[in-house]
Amino acid sequence: MHTLISQKFCVMMVLSIQNVKEELEMAHKRVTMQDIADVCGLSRNTVSKIFNGKGAVPEATRRMVIQKARELGYHQFPDNLFDNSESVAQAPQIQNIALLTNKMPTDYHFGTFLLPVFTEQLSRAGYTLTLHEISEGELRQCRLPAHMVLEQTAGVLGLELFDKPYLDMLCGLRVPTIFIDAYAGAAMFPLDCDLISMENRSSMAEMTAYVIGAGAKKLGFVGDPKHCNSFWERWTSFCFALDRAGIALEKELCILADDFAPYDNAQWLAEQIRAMSAVPDAFVCANDFLALNMLSALKQMGLSVPGDVMLTGFDGVPQSAVIEPSLTTAQIPNTEIGRMAAEVLLDRIAHPDRPFRTIYIRTSTIWRGSTSR
Repeated sequence: MHTLISQKFCVMMVLSIQNVKEELEMAHKRVTMQDIADVCGLSRNTVSKIFNGKGAVPEATRRMVIQKARELGYHQFPDNLFDNSESVAQAPQIQNIALLTNKMPTDYHFGTFLLPVFTEQLSRAGYTLTLHEISEGELRQCRLPAHMVLEQTAGVLGLELFDKPYLDMLCGLRVPTIFIDAYAGAAMFPLDCDLISMENRSSMAEMTAYVIGAGAKKLGFVGDPKHCNSFWERWTSFCFALDRAGIALEKELCILADDFAPYDNAQWLAEQIRAMSAVPDAFVCANDFLALNMLSALKQMGLSVPGDVMLTGFDGVPQSAVIEPSLTTAQIPNTEIGRMAAEVLLDRIAHPDRPFRTIYIRTSTIWRGSTSR
């Protein structure tokens, strides 16, 4: 019995000694810049720039590398090298903000009107804005645009960019980032970045409730609800307003095709309407671009607005005020979104460790001729 206990004790001692030996070997293992780069998901060149105080590297990236170096026990340089604020101050400051988009804003897009304000705010702070349109190949492969140099980028603005894997990739770069709108459902499953958006629900519910009060019994929604988070929120608000009024949602009266469908083709839209069991009393559109094309389709069919069909849009683009009849819509405060986006991004650059924010800027309904108000 005593012999068995002694054997077990010896085995335990051997294992214990082996574990201590392994721990000592790990403790004395030399941590390299490549080890730190691998843990941080960066190139060795970027880590070298930080330790040598050469080249421009985002402050958030610098802090992350220094923290990981400490955690790994990097001792090649004295500890005070990490806290040398003088060397950091002498390093060239990165002054470039990258605008990434999958589709450059057009005259029908609210982004066209917020970018001048956003750019002006950045310019006052000493930054410049570079535009990068992401190709379909880059989008599918989750690659940065060919001419974008991450090490020379202080912050990122994402606009008209709704692909979730791509947005997740951008957030993983640990560069100060803000998105204006995002993929459908993003507000429910927040990204690791700041998000700013127009407020979609209240104005959409208000317009839907009004056409119902004006006599609409059958209503249709136009637009792909999964196109982006704003479209999703407008669709769910439309459904909420119907339910609140005791009106059943009839999807056969809606045009919910994928966003790649030819929504800009009035003839195609007219064909979708003709295929319905009945022409709705009102069409509630996800944005003004869709509403303006729907107006052309209805006129092509010989239907009058608002006499036969009431029509609403969303965005408040200038074209909505000059068509006949003028379009009831929700006005997006474009300049305020541009100003706020710049302020949040600049604050993120200065304070990278603050909690991420999701900010909504309220919209306001503009009543016009397309709903007879």
